[in-house]
Formats: sequence, structure tokens, C-alpha cells
Amino acid sequence: MKRIALAFATALLAAGTVPAQEPQALLQKYSCTICHSKEEAGAGPAFVDIAEKYKGNPKAAAILRAEIKKGTHGSGPWHMPPHPEVTNADAEAMAQYILSLPPNRRT
Repeated sequence: MKRIALAFATALLAAGTVPAQEPQALLQKYSCTICHSKEEAGAGPAFVDIAEKYKGNPKAAAILRAEIKKGTHGSGPWHMPPHPEVTNADAEAMAQYILSLPPNRRT
């Protein structure tokens, strides 16, 4: 059984195909959660607030991918620095996750 698993892993690596990480793990990996959280604003907006801002925008994923990689400056005193180390696939996965979040139901 170990040989089969090893052969499968070797085949995936040789083909350049490795299983994608979960978006939440990517947000941790790239330190997004230092400034952002799912439901509460910090130095950056909450992910649910980002989803709300782009709700209904057909270009939302492309905009978020670009902002993740190039950085952005919002209305506050802070800016999001560029993250060129983020792969296009990882930026897409994180953008799709953020956009999939339901609105924050603050009371």
C-alpha cells in the first residue's frame, strides 16, 4: 500500500499537479490574517465586508486577484502591500473563498 501511495505522489509531482491547499490555509500561509479576519475588521477590512463590497460585480474575482498580488490603498491610513509571491492559482482560490462568504449579520 505504501508503494502505491508513493507512486501516486511521485506521479503528481512529476506531472506538476499537486493538490490545492484549502483557501483558509492559504490565508494563513500568506499572512493575510495578520490584518484581516473573517468577520471583524482589523488593520484591513473583514473578509465578509470585502465580499459584500463586490457582491454582484462580475469582475470581482479578477479585481481581488489583482489586489492580492499588487496591493491596494483603501480609504483608511493603512494600505495592503503587494504580495507577488502569491501564485495566480492561490490568489484565485483565496478570492473565490472570500467572495463566497455570506454577509456579516452584525447586531
